[in-house]
Amino acid sequence: MITRFRAEITTAAATALFGLGIVRGALEFGIGWDSSGPQPGAFPFYTGMLVTLASVATVGLTIVRRVAGSAQLQEHFLDGERARRVASFVLPLFAFVVLSMTVGMYAATILYLVFAMRFQGHYGWLPTLATALGAAAFFYLALEKFFQIGLLKGPIEPLLGL
Repeated sequence: MITRFRAEITTAAATALFGLGIVRGALEFGIGWDSSGPQPGAFPFYTGMLVTLASVATVGLTIVRRVAGSAQLQEHFLDGERARRVASFVLPLFAFVVLSMTVGMYAATILYLVFAMRFQGHYGWLPTLATALGAAAFFYLALEKFFQIGLLKGPIEPLLGL
């Protein structure tokens, strides 16, 4: 079982690493000023620094609260039942990402919505299929046709002439 203390420290450490990654990337674009104003990396640099500093402050505050004997930090954050609930949310999203890369974004959207609505939400087949197909059609029309943003295509879209 994971305690709240461990969860807070781990999350803060992960966001600190994320912030440091932003800072490192921003340095490649320059963070100073030139004749036209701030260089492209200035805003991401300061944003990354803010995220990193806030994460370090969270680690410090959490440690101080633990030393002070905060009972809240000793509570179970993730037990078996909660882990199953989190997994029932995260694993389908992971499958959606993998399916998007293999069968394309629109087919993955349909499959994800059918799974989420029918098998997790227990909706009937008609509303499930109507929502899944309608959402995929909406995304296709809005993104591909209106905004002209191409999404991942798989082997199914060319067969449909999309």
